[in-house]
Amino acid sequence: MKNFILIFSILLTIQLSAQQKIIVWSKGEMPNSKGLKLNIIEEKEGRITQIQEAELFAFLPAKEERKSMAIIIIPGGGYHHLTYDLGGYSYAKWLNTLGISAFVLNYRLPTSPDLKQREIAPLQDIQAAIKLIRKNAAQYGISPDQIGVLGTSAGGHLAAMASNISIDYTELKGDLSTISTIPNFAVLVSPVIDLGEFAHKGSRVNLLGEDASPEKIKEYSMQNKVNEKTPPTILFHAQNDPAVPVINSILYYEAMIKHKVKGALFIFPEGEHNIGISNKSELTDNWKEICTDWLKTIINK
Repeated sequence: MKNFILIFSILLTIQLSAQQKIIVWSKGEMPNSKGLKLNIIEEKEGRITQIQEAELFAFLPAKEERKSMAIIIIPGGGYHHLTYDLGGYSYAKWLNTLGISAFVLNYRLPTSPDLKQREIAPLQDIQAAIKLIRKNAAQYGISPDQIGVLGTSAGGHLAAMASNISIDYTELKGDLSTISTIPNFAVLVSPVIDLGEFAHKGSRVNLLGEDASPEKIKEYSMQNKVNEKTPPTILFHAQNDPAVPVINSILYYEAMIKHKVKGALFIFPEGEHNIGISNKSELTDNWKEICTDWLKTIINK
């Protein structure tokens, strides 16, 4: 019995060290809040539609296998919900097999009744998360100069915002105020990029509201924000994606070429809006191997 308890304790310790919950905002520091008390609403298992404040879940490989790189995973959900399991934890576990530390970000959704300004809340959360991980990089055994983002669907839009908007919206003070909010690289999977003609309408409405002006739509269409300081980026999309048209990734990559941003774009003939860890076709499943090889080039720089 004692041996069983010992083994159980060891396994529990390993599990807790592999998945650690981190509160992004210290008490009193979360901006853009009306101060409402909200409950976490989980619409169904693995799908949250409301949270009180941003949370990070750390997935760390064994120290002996851990590389210097870390990636913040930004789940999708059309800015209506967070697919934190399928679009978060599954990616984190895969990255751990590569020796890469992963942090899944559950960010405040722009539909939250607590927000003063809806469209900047997700950006504030990812910016704060990048600062926090960079500040504590030594604690996690990673490099503060190899922090990337991986965003899927609307999470890809948020990853693109983090990559291109240099204004620091966190309002954080002290030593955190001097830490950059721009990731060192980005992986965008079936990303929402354009909020105009080729938009995923639900993402646009949830982020900007029903009556967003043409100027606001242009401002938050990320192909218009790419610049010479945009970090290296790799994009994956399916030609037959019925939810987010493939032109979204094409527009972003064209802007990367224009501004001489290093990166790559891979378009698969099938895969729909389901490119992920488990794919229906071997061809589409190759995205993981391609991404792995590309990440090695980032590590070696």
